[in-house]
Amino acid sequence: MAHIIDIETLCATKGLRITDQRRVVARVLSEADDHPDVEALHMRCAAVDPRISIATVYRTVRLFEEAGILERHEFGDGRSRYEAASDEHHDHLIDVETGKVIEFVDEELEALQRRIAEKLGFRLVDHRMELYGVAVDRKD
Repeated sequence: MAHIIDIETLCATKGLRITDQRRVVARVLSEADDHPDVEALHMRCAAVDPRISIATVYRTVRLFEEAGILERHEFGDGRSRYEAASDEHHDHLIDVETGKVIEFVDEELEALQRRIAEKLGFRLVDHRMELYGVAVDRKD
């Protein structure tokens, strides 16, 4: 369900100053079809501009997160991973053996979550679901 979100445009919308190095980070994040951690993001950015330090990537990611441009996820592997914030809701299935993250939307599941909240006397306003599993048919 990879969706391209132009982080550079989001920065402009939020009034963030976009330096050359922030632009590289924004573009790399916009093109990511996974949920990279800062180390992976730094390697990708350094391939574009070798002068970018990991400290710059950390600062930029923190700035983007505070501005609501990025979402941080903790998928149980001890690393913070990032994706562009989106108005389109989706959930995550994490392969605990490979670390691969699969995004999905299931309307039946969404309806069930709303019904559970209502049964407990609440109106659901937001939620985050992460499922953890192993591939059933993996051949090693």
